[in-house]
Amino acid sequence: MNDAKFDVRLEANRKERMVHARVSAGEYAAIEKAAKAADMSVSGFFRSLILEGAGDRPMLTEEDRLVMALLLEDMRAIGVNLNQVARSINSGKSVHPSELDINLQNVQRIQAAVMTELRSLAKRAGHRRRGEG
Repeated sequence: MNDAKFDVRLEANRKERMVHARVSAGEYAAIEKAAKAADMSVSGFFRSLILEGAGDRPMLTEEDRLVMALLLEDMRAIGVNLNQVARSINSGKSVHPSELDINLQNVQRIQAAVMTELRSLAKRAGHRRRGEG
């Protein structure tokens, strides 16, 4: 390896605009408490809420991200299985009906898990915003 230096520019993440909001001392204390409960700075917490409200991106905890990653891994595995079944059928090979049933059950299981997690995220988001847990 050579000793060349890399010029890393972080300007894409640079915050160039400022949003002002006036709040009472009690409101600020509640915001501060909720931000601390979410393990975020007040600025990051406020920005996250605004972006979530704008539909830009949801506010996810590390635990939420882990659950989503596990669900994604399961969905990929199910997709691989479905592709194998489709290849077999398309090449004229027979596929045992139980194999189709298993794959359908897996799709339904992951759909239920995703819907449950999304409902839970929506419910917890309000509680986290208010510092309720």
